[in-house]
Amino acid sequence: MFSLYVRRVHERTTIVPDEELLLALAANPGQAFEALVLHWQQRVYAFALRMTASPQDAEEIAQDTFVRAWRALSQWPPERIRTMRMKAWLYQIALNVFRNRISRRTLSVVPLESPDGRPVIEPADDWRERPDAAVESAELRQRMAASLVALPAHMRAAVVLRHVEGFTYREIAELLEQPEGTVKAHVHRGTRQLRDVLQSERIGVGV
Repeated sequence: MFSLYVRRVHERTTIVPDEELLLALAANPGQAFEALVLHWQQRVYAFALRMTASPQDAEEIAQDTFVRAWRALSQWPPERIRTMRMKAWLYQIALNVFRNRISRRTLSVVPLESPDGRPVIEPADDWRERPDAAVESAELRQRMAASLVALPAHMRAAVVLRHVEGFTYREIAELLEQPEGTVKAHVHRGTRQLRDVLQSERIGVGV
C-alpha cells in the first residue's frame, strides 16, 4: 500500500525546501505529509539500504519510518513541528526501526548499487578519511558494501552518518545517544577497517 501511495505522491506533489515544508506541516500535517514523503523517501531509503544492504529491508524500514513520522506529526503542536530538525528527526526514526529489526534477525543481503546506480557506500564530498574516493570496480564496490555491513551496527551507523550522510560528530552523538568522543572512535575504527579492506583488495588484484 505504501509503495502505491508514494507513486501517487510523486505524480502530483512538488518538492519544496525544508523550511517551507516545516511551515506547511505545522499549518496542516494532513495536506503537507505527501510532500514530506516525496522530499525524503529516496534519502531515507538510501540510508536504510546502506545500513542493511538489503533492498527489501530498506524499503520496509523506509515505510515504517514514514508511518511513525505521520503518527508523531498528527499529534504534535504546530510550534514543535516548525522548530524541528527534519533530517535528524527522520534519520533518528529510521535508526530506531533498523535497531528493532537487527535485534530480531541478521541482515546480510548485499546489493551492488542503490536504485539510482550509485555505489551503496558512496561517501560524501567531505569524507577526508575515506578509503578511496575512486572505487571503480563493481566487484570492489560490492566487497566494500559487504565490509560495511560486517561492521558492528553501532560502528556502521557512525560511519554512514558521518561519511555518507554528512552529519557532524555532535549531531551523530545526539542521534546515537553516545558521547562525542565515542562517536569519533567508532568512525575512526570503522573507516580504518574499510580502508584495510580496500588496500587488501588492491593487493589481491595486483594494483
